[in-house]
Amino acid sequence: MNQALQTLQTTAGAVFDAAETAAPLTFSNDAAALNAAQTGMAVVDRSHWGRVQVSDADRLRFLHNQTTNDIQTLKPGQGCDTVFVTSTGRTIDLVTAYVCEDTVLLLTSPNLQRTLIDWMDRYIFFADKVKLADVTQETAAFTVLGPKSDALLETLGASALIGGSNAQHQTLTFADETIRAVVGSGLSLPGYTLIAPAEKAAPLWRTLTDAGAVPLGERAWRQLRIEQGRPMPGQELTEDHNPLEAGLWNSLSFSKGCYIGQETIARLNTYQGVKQQLWGVKLSAIAPPGATITIGENKVGKLTSVAETAQGFVGLAYIRTKAGGHGLRVHIGDVTGDIIDIPFAARGYLELGKEGAGSPEK
Repeated sequence: MNQALQTLQTTAGAVFDAAETAAPLTFSNDAAALNAAQTGMAVVDRSHWGRVQVSDADRLRFLHNQTTNDIQTLKPGQGCDTVFVTSTGRTIDLVTAYVCEDTVLLLTSPNLQRTLIDWMDRYIFFADKVKLADVTQETAAFTVLGPKSDALLETLGASALIGGSNAQHQTLTFADETIRAVVGSGLSLPGYTLIAPAEKAAPLWRTLTDAGAVPLGERAWRQLRIEQGRPMPGQELTEDHNPLEAGLWNSLSFSKGCYIGQETIARLNTYQGVKQQLWGVKLSAIAPPGATITIGENKVGKLTSVAETAQGFVGLAYIRTKAGGHGLRVHIGDVTGDIIDIPFAARGYLELGKEGAGSPEK
């Protein structure tokens, strides 16, 4: 816990829930913060997300062989989203990799950094020149999101990133320290992520809010990520699902060659074997995550996440491909649901209409 940052955030109205996460649960301004994320500029503290530094001579080759995307062709200043999967192609975590001059920095989901370090360590052999370090406590991460976030990049001196590709990044000087500015909000909303030394977290947060960024708490972030359809570990990213089902086609390369889990994922793509897909669902009332989704007497999916919004309850759900997708009417017990698109999802060949809708599977 960064005490200086927490004190500053508390003064601004932050409420913390220590049982869940070190990030502010809310600033008692959720509606205003969500509006700012959509129409202006909001800032969310993502310092509780993990950060892993991968270094030494074989770092790119090693990560290339460990994850789903084409890491080895990236140059310093570039990056990508990539997925850690099991040997059977099941998801562990969606991470963003930033290739730097001498290291690769991984931004992991909250509290997943040690799990991934232990996972990677199993595959480092005697001759491999790879070093792993958990730098989560040594750094802070803030994401500025919304259509007006470009102006903030100009203020910080990183205007070269405006209009850049996802995960493109550069360093800049802030308060006599080097921080890293990155293209991407972690959602489908425009934005940038700033990674700074922990001792500069409080002054950087103050600079961002003084520039007009509205503080956005964890509760509002969860609503956004469900509305956007970003899958998270323990909910949508589990050993029950693979990256294609989770809509993470943009985080995979089908031409890079072998990696852990590659054979299973390649086979699913080649033979169009994606049996279920992640969708949004607009609910008539609240329903519990994990609940079975049905059409008539047929089980067609499972609810994974739920959030309450000003327009009602929304959720994420895995739905059998043969049952259909957008516009489908389903039931979760006595609750009615309408399946809707989610901006974060990419569906590969499925978007080309090669998987036709049919009758629901039992």
